[in-house]
Amino acid sequence: MRPIVYACCAAVALAVCAAPAAADRLPDRAVAIVGYRIDVRLDADKKQLVGKQHVTWKNPSSDTVADLWFHLYLNAFKNSRTTFMRESGGSLRSDQMAKDSWGWIDITSLKLADGRDLLRGASFQHPDDDNAEDQTVLRVPLPQPVPPGGSVEFDAEFRAQLPQVFARTGYKRNFFMVGQWFPKLGVYEPAGMRGRTAGGWNCHQFHANSEFYADFGSYRVAITVPKGFVVGATGPRLSTTSNSDGTVTYVHEQDNIIDFAWTADPEYVEMRRTFSGSRDVTPGEYQRAAALVGRSPDEMRLSDVEVILLIHKPRLPQADRHFRAAFDGIKWFGLWYGRYPYKTLTVVDPAFGAGGAGGMEYPTLITAGTSALMNTWPFEGINAVEEVTVHEFGHQFWYAMVASNEFEESWLDEGFNSYSTGKVEELVHGREGSLVSIPGLKLGGLESARMQNSPNRKSDPILTAAWKFESGGAYGFSSYAKTELVLRTLEGYLGAQTMARVMRTYHERWRFKHPSSADFFAVANEVSGQDLTWFFDQAVKGTQVLDYAVASITSDQKPVATGVLDDRGKRTTVTLDAAKKRERDDEKRPYESQVLIQRKGEFVFPIDIVLHYEGGKTDHRRWDGRDRWLKIRTTTPEKLEWAEIDPQRKILLDVDWLNNARRVRADSRASTWWSARVMFWVQNLVATAIGF
Repeated sequence: MRPIVYACCAAVALAVCAAPAAADRLPDRAVAIVGYRIDVRLDADKKQLVGKQHVTWKNPSSDTVADLWFHLYLNAFKNSRTTFMRESGGSLRSDQMAKDSWGWIDITSLKLADGRDLLRGASFQHPDDDNAEDQTVLRVPLPQPVPPGGSVEFDAEFRAQLPQVFARTGYKRNFFMVGQWFPKLGVYEPAGMRGRTAGGWNCHQFHANSEFYADFGSYRVAITVPKGFVVGATGPRLSTTSNSDGTVTYVHEQDNIIDFAWTADPEYVEMRRTFSGSRDVTPGEYQRAAALVGRSPDEMRLSDVEVILLIHKPRLPQADRHFRAAFDGIKWFGLWYGRYPYKTLTVVDPAFGAGGAGGMEYPTLITAGTSALMNTWPFEGINAVEEVTVHEFGHQFWYAMVASNEFEESWLDEGFNSYSTGKVEELVHGREGSLVSIPGLKLGGLESARMQNSPNRKSDPILTAAWKFESGGAYGFSSYAKTELVLRTLEGYLGAQTMARVMRTYHERWRFKHPSSADFFAVANEVSGQDLTWFFDQAVKGTQVLDYAVASITSDQKPVATGVLDDRGKRTTVTLDAAKKRERDDEKRPYESQVLIQRKGEFVFPIDIVLHYEGGKTDHRRWDGRDRWLKIRTTTPEKLEWAEIDPQRKILLDVDWLNNARRVRADSRASTWWSARVMFWVQNLVATAIGF
């Protein structure tokens, strides 16, 4: 999920493997654990859903499993006592829950395929806190355990009340965004999976800052709505049937996915265009991408995708922007990580006033979001439409295919996707104006991420469960911006090609699976041929601040020595006056220079240093960054003018670039340059504060 943009150690790592990692074959499909067959009817007047589902669950472990655990996400909106409402206070992403607009879900029947009732022994669980009043997790004991490798089938009937749009789901007038809407099984994790010591259900409560985690499977969903409603849903549409009661039933089906969502609105304008793997990617782009990630041309070929846009009439002028952004995502994520494997992608533009449904991802269906204001000059230069669309599409890779646990390791989803989205947007729009490019103001994604970083943001490690961060702001910074800066810094350290191969291999290896942070660390070590533990321990598991500075700099001509001097067997005495005279007479004496570099933070990182001398001479050095300070002394014919660290600005985690350079004496060129940068950031902050 993306918050809507317009709302805004050791230097030398131990080498463990010198050879590059072999390519992993791109998997075609997941191991199906669950199958859903759902029939749902929308009561547009009552804003309710009435549904029934037949579910098959396969035991993926060697355990005998005696119960089933379900997510009942809509119960998060049931009352003020739920864990979600206690944590959020009814506010999320600058969106406020409408007064007295509650949502809930009731399972009215739950039976095994043979008719045995399962509801009698069911109980609500609260595995994450002591809130006995939270009803977002339901445990259902089974009369007969599921043996290792066995399966169980059951039927459920349910009724759900949608809230007015808030926190990803709900209604606004006749607009419906139906996400997290049916009783959904948690994930049974066998011992060894994601570091577990014993098998068990992973089924967290619905928290304000967390998102979702589910198993792969197949879905066939029949959606019945009043005639005149335009429907979009996960997966291709198989059939459309007009019913005698004035309703229409749409059937959608998709396998190899972890969730299913749908939307309905009589005001939608439906538009369709096809991304072509042969037309929309040039041979040169295929060739360059193959060389970058180290894969054969055949492995790079992208599939055709039907892109369906559901947009509202006032925003029709932005349809091309949505399609271009979707095509950019399909193209570059596909080239870098592996082809998008599904036949469809549906992009939803939420109705006016339904911004809480925007900026969200589901398999093959994403909600973007924009404003009619973006139709006009100069606001078309604000790339909110593009950034949000690309980001939500990116979740097809980091969430829907590489299905990490967003409750426990949100950085693997949101942060990886922020990193990937930023690279696409820079490629398409340029680094300096990837977010905003209007007269007098440019703002890049990296600049925006860096503005959020500071020496004081160290309350929680990135690797923290989503609901355990100090605040929602801490969760958002760590999961999105800081992770992007971490991955960019790692890319600067490893090099663009090695980093590209790390990301490609990680996606290939964990496509249609559930990786952990340790799995990513292992891939990074393997592909880079280095032990990067020192980096991940600080950047992901720790709260250390990275800040190196040029603390002081001097450069003066070498003084003539005074006193009693022995030189080649002769002893002479040089008085102070004589020395001063020699200094006046000899203007070509060499310069003695000294530069003091300080490590101001606790994060240890290797640093590049450049000394700039008169006449253009430079002296490049590398420091392991371990000590608190480093003094560099030189004697040269040329005077030292200035010194800088990290000259290529590869260390995006450095909290203060303003202290990365210092001149021997004040110079208008330096002050003008830095003043311009400060003014640039001030302008960006103002733009962010007013929401563009």
